[in-house]
Amino acid sequence: MIKNIKHQEQLLALVIPASHKADGVEFFTPDSFSQQLAYMHHPAGHKIDAHRHNHISREVNYTQEVLIMRKGRLRVDFYSDEESYLKSYVLNAGDVILLINGGHGFQVLEEVEMIEVKQGPYVGDTDKTRFTGIDNNTTDIKLEE
Repeated sequence: MIKNIKHQEQLLALVIPASHKADGVEFFTPDSFSQQLAYMHHPAGHKIDAHRHNHISREVNYTQEVLIMRKGRLRVDFYSDEESYLKSYVLNAGDVILLINGGHGFQVLEEVEMIEVKQGPYVGDTDKTRFTGIDNNTTDIKLEE
């Protein structure tokens, strides 16, 4: 089951758990998102036609990123656009998350290997605003699993 992580009406992230299964192609994102995310499952012998992608100019005003968890456990802390802590979620090996809105921070719970995908080019500190997140010793964090 796909997990929509929301605060009020704002969608913060989509999590595709490692256990997700479906046949064919399943897109999780609307056309309005700057990052498109889909799941594909085809039987042996299925053919995907050879193709190339055309050069199309797109304007991206907000970076969305995808994390693909290969190993370990990672706590994702979500923040509002005003940098207030909202909630946390724990990702496990095999999970995929699309970070859509708001702020986020991470705490490695078990050694992590992950792949990050986002629009480029990455322009370093110009690309993000850093702020002070929650203290790792905070005891009132409600983890969603």
